[in-house]
Amino acid sequence: MNLSNHINSAQKTFLEWKKVPFTERQTLLLKLADVLEKDKEKFAKLITTEMHKPISQSIAEIEKSAGMIRYYAKAENVLKPEKIKTEFDVSEVHYDALGIILGVMPWNFPFWQVLRFAVPAILAGNVVLLKHASICFESGDAVEKVFKDAGFPEYIFQNLRIGHEEIKEILENPYVRGVSLTGSEKAGANVAALAGKNIKKSVLELGGSDAYIVLDDADVEKAATEAPSGKLQNTGQVCNAAKRFIVHQKVEKDFVPKFVAEFNSYQPADPFNKETKLSKMARPDLADELESQYKKALRNGAEVVLALERISESEFRPGIILVKEGNPILQEELFGPLAMLMVGKDDEEILKLANDIPFGLGNSVWTKDKKRAQFFIENLESGTVSINKSTSSDARLPFGGAKSSGYGVELSLHAIKEFTQIKTVVGNI
Repeated sequence: MNLSNHINSAQKTFLEWKKVPFTERQTLLLKLADVLEKDKEKFAKLITTEMHKPISQSIAEIEKSAGMIRYYAKAENVLKPEKIKTEFDVSEVHYDALGIILGVMPWNFPFWQVLRFAVPAILAGNVVLLKHASICFESGDAVEKVFKDAGFPEYIFQNLRIGHEEIKEILENPYVRGVSLTGSEKAGANVAALAGKNIKKSVLELGGSDAYIVLDDADVEKAATEAPSGKLQNTGQVCNAAKRFIVHQKVEKDFVPKFVAEFNSYQPADPFNKETKLSKMARPDLADELESQYKKALRNGAEVVLALERISESEFRPGIILVKEGNPILQEELFGPLAMLMVGKDDEEILKLANDIPFGLGNSVWTKDKKRAQFFIENLESGTVSINKSTSSDARLPFGGAKSSGYGVELSLHAIKEFTQIKTVVGNI
């Protein structure tokens, strides 16, 4: 593939697109949402075919993507020059589009992850090159066609069927001004190093091992019933899924049986059946890795609460392990249908358990006490804290991580500014 041709085409489009008024860009976004939703069943089948997501969840992914696009299509223009009061005639802050932005995107949400990065970047006046996960090249092509069918200028969004080795060449090109990556900590570190070496802006949304904290004054029934879906959506292959269930010792005996019973109701089945809640993992090597982590956790003292049972090269009956502080598995992300259960004696110990990991994406706290909730809000090291609900993303709110979970934000009005150059204008006229 001649990358220079793709980059040069994108640059020509950028030079014209950045002149298009904000409201005209938004009109095209409304068409984009309509095109996407009109064929949601077709796109959902493509997702399920490529990475095995249960079809009802694939449909929900397309619907959520369309909703997010409509949010930006009606959003306030936060790129208007800001007037600052000084002694000068003119004192303003401007936000200029950067140019070509590379998106390095994962397979677990093949439409949502791509669009939640691309839409605000394009609304800001940038153009996008996509390097999708290799198992989702068809999804990448489909997203490119959706932009074309909605009437966007040619080359505003290009899906490049390339591998990781081409990322270096792209980031070395002077027309490419930034990169957004969603993926593993290792992939993020490599791409961020390349971006830094070439003085390019980067946004990283990486792994997580989020805590689902159940205090002794929580609605235990509701917390236990909702907990499994917080972990097992997309067969547990979600960055901000609940992965560590940290329960106050006073409600352990009440919470755990309910949690296990509900968790065990998720069993792998045909992903094209709309009743299916759990499917196989995206690739056999990912299943190998999860099985290896399960064995490692057990070797280091974890106890089986519900056995993780591999029934095919990519399928598991979901499992739960009781893990204690110090187990090295806590320093890793479990990406699949395996949950960790932990028990804490009081709020301070629970907070310590929650924070004592490399990641910090989104934690969830269940309590009826506002003061206790505030203690966790102020002290949890994460990009999101959810109260009496599972962690999820919302187009209206910023989404990003702390520590090794990355930096920068996606979603919300903040995301529109992520790939812009802040320009100060000051003086007398």
